[in-house]
Amino acid sequence: MNACSHAPQSVPTRAAAETYLRSWDELGMDWDAWMEEVEGARAAFARLVGGEPDDVAVAGSVSQATSSVASGLDWTGERRRVVVSGAEFPTVSHAWMAQERFGAEPVRVPVRDGLVPLEAYEAAIDERTLIVSACHGYYQNGTKQDVGAIAGLAHAEGALLYVDAYQTLGTAPFDAPSSGADVVASGCLKYLMGIPGIAFVWVRPGLADRLRPAVTGWFGREDPFAFDARTLDWAPGARRLDLGTPPVLEAYVARAGIEWLLELGLGAIGDWNRRLSARLIEGGLERGFELLSPADPVRKAPSTAFACGDGHAVEAALRERGVIASARGPAIRLAPHFYSSLGDADRALEALGEVIGGGRS
Repeated sequence: MNACSHAPQSVPTRAAAETYLRSWDELGMDWDAWMEEVEGARAAFARLVGGEPDDVAVAGSVSQATSSVASGLDWTGERRRVVVSGAEFPTVSHAWMAQERFGAEPVRVPVRDGLVPLEAYEAAIDERTLIVSACHGYYQNGTKQDVGAIAGLAHAEGALLYVDAYQTLGTAPFDAPSSGADVVASGCLKYLMGIPGIAFVWVRPGLADRLRPAVTGWFGREDPFAFDARTLDWAPGARRLDLGTPPVLEAYVARAGIEWLLELGLGAIGDWNRRLSARLIEGGLERGFELLSPADPVRKAPSTAFACGDGHAVEAALRERGVIASARGPAIRLAPHFYSSLGDADRALEALGEVIGGGRS
């Protein structure tokens, strides 16, 4: 029940990791094959979000990716405001705040009753806004934000929209080009069935060429293998956001996980995840738990949050009962995925009931 934090190991991803380890062991270095695998992972992510490989950059984490995008924007003009959703994971918010020394003016839009109202975005976005940062899924309770509606508000004022989709990608179909977002980022260790150490950034075609990232590296150059230390040129498209030597082992695993999801079908995965959410919501309410997530499965990611007092103590108690969940402050998150059964959901609720009793502890 922990996909919102870290996916379990799977047969395809373990096999991919072993392929890299075998290559490293037997050949010492197989650079061309390794770079081919990185490109395969880039292409798989592009397929996942409905884009093209040249519109995708490879990073080590969403923290790194956000910082690279933020450092590529010009904060010295009339547009200096970055509107930051209160639902952002702290790392994303920190990346925007770090740009204040270069002229950025962060404006935070607070969470109210578990979500950020559209009217709050509308009140914060104006002609001074350069970019809006709004996650697709709120990490605390799984609430999905309306990316299209937020994009409409941002674009009406000439601003860009950055979307952290870490809590949603892999759980249902998502088409970046038609979503309205200008930048979409995600790592792979959650619902994409991967491991830490790799992330991807999709950038709307035409936008990347306007970016001059100060967070950069040799793979962001037009020709990395020219080994020219005196020339700071830029790779075409989103590849200019690539940094140093790419994460090879992680790329093997990421590609395997994403391609497995694509083979299974994101439509079917989305349908099943909504059924699992409905089971958790209904079962939790029947037991008297305080629901912190939306009651409508369509409005949320697979993560379902319940109030529980000391979340970390509850997480530890659940683990003792064979249920791996994820705490965030006073909430416990139950986050199944396509491999989970309705019986798994029932068992998790039963264990949670043993730990917190009927209702909030």
